[in-house]
Amino acid sequence: MHADTTSSRKADHIDLAFLSQVSETDNRFYYEPVLQPHSKDFLNPLNFLDCELGAPIWVSSMTGGTNHAKIINQNLAKACGKYKMGMGLGSCRIILDDHTYLEDFKIRKYIGDTMPLYANLGIAQVEELILSGKIYKIKELIDKTEATGLIVHINPLQEWLQPEGDRISQSPLTTIKELLNKTDLKIIVKEVGQGMGPESIKCLMQLPLAAIDFGAHGGTNFAMLEMLRGNEIRKEVYEPLANIGHTAAEMVDIVNEILNESKNYTCQNFIISGGVKNFLDGYYLTEKINAMAIYGQASALLKPAKESFEMLCEYLELQIRGLAMARNFLTIK
Repeated sequence: MHADTTSSRKADHIDLAFLSQVSETDNRFYYEPVLQPHSKDFLNPLNFLDCELGAPIWVSSMTGGTNHAKIINQNLAKACGKYKMGMGLGSCRIILDDHTYLEDFKIRKYIGDTMPLYANLGIAQVEELILSGKIYKIKELIDKTEATGLIVHINPLQEWLQPEGDRISQSPLTTIKELLNKTDLKIIVKEVGQGMGPESIKCLMQLPLAAIDFGAHGGTNFAMLEMLRGNEIRKEVYEPLANIGHTAAEMVDIVNEILNESKNYTCQNFIISGGVKNFLDGYYLTEKINAMAIYGQASALLKPAKESFEMLCEYLELQIRGLAMARNFLTIK
């Protein structure tokens, strides 16, 4: 190393020494610095949803049919194509019968032919289409978005709190079973910010789903979002409901407990989302679960995706390099 570079680095160390003191320790990991060399900065491919992914990262459903949604979705899709990751579209309800915003959702050409891309409908819309004999509209949605399959988001609490929300007339489980029986679509089921308890998870694991997406408590909370849209009295009365739910870590423990009881569950693919703020969260949770899993992010990706494709790529490359580092030097406790 050049002497000038070394001298500059040493000066930086002196200037930054007091600012670099850390008082908190992340106690989820053992740090093992003597066992491995510096290895590659990229990850080995993994198979998930019948696709070869380059990283265990899923772009969780976000947006469509709003200002800037088109360029955001294009940036996200191009990044997924570049780094070989999967993606869920935002709610596609707006394009079921009206194609005004269809271009916001037509991103297959950006993500590529082989990467998983899933359309998205709420349980209330799926129930309505099934009960009205219009289930064919779901297949039409898959075709016009060139999607791999469908995400069904389960959001009864959000709908209950939404002033203009839909009401469901049968259990979401009944609707999902009917959808599976009446179509051959690949289906992912997810929550939208509260997560799911053990009985719900166990029931879903018994179904031939492509995957279960946590949508855990700790990320964007759509129950709280609906309360913020309402008046102060409504918010004051219902605000405690925003604290109801299950974190991603809790849901990992629930899945492990279920699988400890029996391995005979049809669906053992999981997308761990909800409060996954960084690659260490993702690494910890995917390593801890005793099943095939990747982790999903939404808001963490939204900011760089809004800025530019280049900023989004920088963010993702740093995550991927961080995951490679974690696999080299960290084991979970």
